[in-house]
Amino acid sequence: MSVISVEEIWRGILPDEEAATRRLFRGLRLAPLGVAESIQAGSWRASFAKRGVTLHQADCLIAAAALGVGAALATANVGDFPMSELMVEDWPIDS
Repeated sequence: MSVISVEEIWRGILPDEEAATRRLFRGLRLAPLGVAESIQAGSWRASFAKRGVTLHQADCLIAAAALGVGAALATANVGDFPMSELMVEDWPIDS
């Protein structure tokens, strides 16, 4: 999990979900975000922008963190992650 995803999840939880969410976070492995991941994220953004596709900074950093540890990225927003070298799993919210 990326620290960016931690922030996104925390931003959306309700007060009575805090304890359970903290327990969940303690059980997850964080994928590091360093210089290599930041370069990868910036490269994707620049490459896709040249094709007229805008990618969000947070999404690219999340994707680079997953790629950096060889993990698949689970998301309900598959279209936000068009990077061909990234394994993306569709995890619909309504399932």
